[in-house]
Amino acid sequence: MAKIKTSYFCQNCGAQSPKWLGKCPACGEWNTYVEEIIQKEDSGKGSWKQGAGREGRIASPKKLQEIDFEQYPRIITRDMELDRVLGGGIVPGSLILIGGEPGIGKSTLMLQIALMLPRLKVLYVSGEESESQIKMRAERMQVSSENCYVLSETNTQNIFEQIKLLEPDLLIIDSIQTLHSKHVESAAGSVSQVRECTGELMRFAKETATPVFLIGHITKDGAIAGPKVLEHMVDTVLQFEGDRHLSYRILRTSKNRFGSTNELGIYEMRAEGLRPVANPSEILLTQREEILNGVAIGAMLEGNRPLLIEIQSLVSPATYGTPQRSSTGFDSKRLNMLLAVLEKRGGMRLGQQDVFLNVAGGLRVDDPALDLAVCASLISSYEDNPVPEDFCFAGEVGLGGEIRAVHRVENRIAEAEKLGFKRIMVSKYAIKGLDVDKYKINIIAVSKLEEMYQAIFAG
Repeated sequence: MAKIKTSYFCQNCGAQSPKWLGKCPACGEWNTYVEEIIQKEDSGKGSWKQGAGREGRIASPKKLQEIDFEQYPRIITRDMELDRVLGGGIVPGSLILIGGEPGIGKSTLMLQIALMLPRLKVLYVSGEESESQIKMRAERMQVSSENCYVLSETNTQNIFEQIKLLEPDLLIIDSIQTLHSKHVESAAGSVSQVRECTGELMRFAKETATPVFLIGHITKDGAIAGPKVLEHMVDTVLQFEGDRHLSYRILRTSKNRFGSTNELGIYEMRAEGLRPVANPSEILLTQREEILNGVAIGAMLEGNRPLLIEIQSLVSPATYGTPQRSSTGFDSKRLNMLLAVLEKRGGMRLGQQDVFLNVAGGLRVDDPALDLAVCASLISSYEDNPVPEDFCFAGEVGLGGEIRAVHRVENRIAEAEKLGFKRIMVSKYAIKGLDVDKYKINIIAVSKLEEMYQAIFAG
């Protein structure tokens, strides 16, 4: 009987070692090495090998000028949010990894995409659900397609046999942690299994120009489970975010070889599936019947997309000893900095005040252009003086109390004007070279916090 071969793999980064190590020399994590059984075999036997499939081809060197990339145009879906995040559609032969919290809607989004492409032959491979469960979800979506095929299988060799018979135009794997290959003897979801199965799918995608979607689990820290090499192997890494108890979801990209990583997609979870949100600013702004203290509207950018969001704050005297500083959706360290600036430069006594800050809609934001809106919200709550409803803010606040310019201010102004705001406050350094006469909205340019206070609250 052949001797069983084993090796040790880091569960964080996928580094391999012939013996156990307490600390991984690659990523520096402690106690992450786990012994796994490996088996060296002919990787071509029973797996996707070069030359298999309808368009399999043997690679040969070509001059760069002779390469025609237009022979594989992007696949445009009916989901405008996904197309935007991917950079204009699905690139043939691309390997796309999507991760997110359990129950966030990854499988729903992928099945929805499969049903929204009736002209393409789509194979949905599920290792976690049966065919009947997927059928129940499809019935709930009220969308049908005659070219969507479902396969409940976890063995990659059996999957590739069905692929050779069906010849799909799009492949969806749900999920990569459930697959296992005969060439590796470790359990499904281990570092070696994930790496081997992803490698086979990558060869299939590149040799047949068939796009492949991989659904991946994440760890308790929010990172995609498995070796870090998994994210290096794929072409695009998408992250599906949001509170599963709320209705809105955000699709971000952290890696994209065929487009920008600054794009953002927003969805609304409904009983019939995920609905793309074309104008997210309208849902992020609360409809109020009366003017409230501590509320200000900020113009931010998520990637290349301008958004108007509502900043809510509550400032009240501390009655339980040490004042509290709490923020939801906004960086707490930046909040402390802005409070120090308001106290030092603005003369506000906030040292004995409880401060609570919230970004409406459940978003997490890091755009410094929201500093001015945060300061206006804090001042409004502290003095019980509401900000006018038709006011919007876009500016960064420096340590000296100065209002700094932010990039792409014209996009922010246009978004505020489109949503019906009458006035927007920006830095006076941001309007240099800007044709302010073409906007119907009143642009108020300030340079210090004192000028902002006089323009809003002093009158």
